[in-house]
Amino acid sequence: MRSRKSCKPELRVPEQLGLSWDGLGLVAGVDEAGRGPLAGPVLAAAVILDDTNPIAGLADSKALTEKKRERLFDEIRAKALCCCIAEASVEEIDRLNILQATLLAMKRAVEGLRLKPAKVLVDGNRLPVLKIPAEAIVKGDAKVQAISAASILAKVARDRQCLAMHDSHPEYGFAGHKGYPTAEHLAALRAHGVTAWHRRSFGPVRDILENA
Repeated sequence: MRSRKSCKPELRVPEQLGLSWDGLGLVAGVDEAGRGPLAGPVLAAAVILDDTNPIAGLADSKALTEKKRERLFDEIRAKALCCCIAEASVEEIDRLNILQATLLAMKRAVEGLRLKPAKVLVDGNRLPVLKIPAEAIVKGDAKVQAISAASILAKVARDRQCLAMHDSHPEYGFAGHKGYPTAEHLAALRAHGVTAWHRRSFGPVRDILENA
């Protein structure tokens, strides 16, 4: 029977440290953006920070202003050892479900890193299937700088996609609600119908299609 005890020291995650190196090798932080909206792909980012080139002000992207997120987005891309932003499409969301599509986007982000991490730290309580040791950390985007950085990259990239969606379909107001099921968005769906950007497996969109 395998013993529950181990000589290997437990990896403890200090609050808001860079964690680009944990004694075993490089550590990547991973987070996603866009699970809740009714439209657009879900995005994920993976980041390996450089402890010799620190970035001030990293935090959960939701706790930052849009202006600060934009500034940090550029700084992260300039200073990180490497980073990757990936997505799962609307079609993949509808085919797989939003959870599995999110995990797929995370997997793609990690696999797209120029450097191979020895460990991956993922925000939340679910892990993508990886060939690298990984740990899920609830509220990790507020605890671990590499995850904070990933949350910022994913959020800004997702918001920029929403601006592109707005340009092609301004009547839906994507620039404002970012695809979330606000009253404005639901009214636009009822008035104008469903676009190719909309997730047909999500209840409000499916209801409109069924009642059209």
